[in-house]
Amino acid sequence: MLGLRGIPNVQGGVERHVEILGRELLHLGWDVTVIGRRQYLKEKKPVVWDGIKVVPLWSPRKQALEAAIHTFLGVLYSAFRRPDILHIHAIGPSLVVPLARLLRLRIVVTHHGFDYDRQKWGRFAKKMLKLGEALGMKFANRRIAVAAGVADTMQSRYGVPVSFIPNGVAIHTTEDAAGALAQFGLNEQGYILTVARLVPEKRQTDLIEAFSKLNRPGYRLVIVGGSEFETPYSKRLKERAAEVPGVIMTGFQTGNNLAALFANAALFVLPSSHEGMPIALLEALGNGLPVLASDISANLEVGLPPEDYFPLGDTDALAAAIDRKLAHPHSPEERREKAREIEEQYGWPSIAERTALVYRSLLPH
Repeated sequence: MLGLRGIPNVQGGVERHVEILGRELLHLGWDVTVIGRRQYLKEKKPVVWDGIKVVPLWSPRKQALEAAIHTFLGVLYSAFRRPDILHIHAIGPSLVVPLARLLRLRIVVTHHGFDYDRQKWGRFAKKMLKLGEALGMKFANRRIAVAAGVADTMQSRYGVPVSFIPNGVAIHTTEDAAGALAQFGLNEQGYILTVARLVPEKRQTDLIEAFSKLNRPGYRLVIVGGSEFETPYSKRLKERAAEVPGVIMTGFQTGNNLAALFANAALFVLPSSHEGMPIALLEALGNGLPVLASDISANLEVGLPPEDYFPLGDTDALAAAIDRKLAHPHSPEERREKAREIEEQYGWPSIAERTALVYRSLLPH
């Protein structure tokens, strides 16, 4: 696996995807190696984590260059190691797919979303991401997309077959929920939750503005997530959070803390302008939470009822929707039923089986 910052407990949707998929593939008998970027990993030498070999490789600490250079080095490492499959995640790292094919590697590319639509990228970076998408789709041996809309677009645009295999849901039980909530000054069912990196397309500022318009003083707004680089957006977000009473920024959370925050929220909100297949939204649904999501295509693909969506960027509509949701909380039975439905639809074991089928189609018979 190549194209991500690394595992375990590294912030990001692709990182979460690979962390869980890798463990499921182990159960199916595959040996899994994840090539990570050294600066994001706790261990600076190769280690085995939960049966997965994690190999840290150097990459420059520069947003526009680190993915491309790290993936180039990862392909050279893979050419030396000769795996049965090299699985490259995301379209930026897919720039190196032609090189990997020249080195006679069998390549699977997973398209995690239209990254060139992200607000943080300038014109040149967007062009490079579009080129990475084109090279990945044209030259990979097999292609996967985590959203049906992405798969359809790629098949139409490049005339190649693309397998739709969605992101999944992994629900973790909490060992000390009360303790986890207490450290942030929270009460069970007493807060609205959002979980995402602090980047412009996640639009946490929209959620803060909507929260500031609510007349529900008993509730807090909890923003979980961090940013690899201090940016004008992350700075503005933190300043606005400090101005609005009841907003709590926890930073990046994993493990028991994150599980407790998901399990005990009154409502989950995803106000994004860009998603691939929203893992955080699926995990909220897997915890049985009431949810609200912006009406972008990736969120609409999840197939929620109309009342669970709001117009992107409309903070008045979002505030009104939050107020309606809080006025009619889910019962414990409703939460359990929703969690069961999501687990059946987005269970990781079946996703790993479908991914392994793609792999096996490339291997000599």
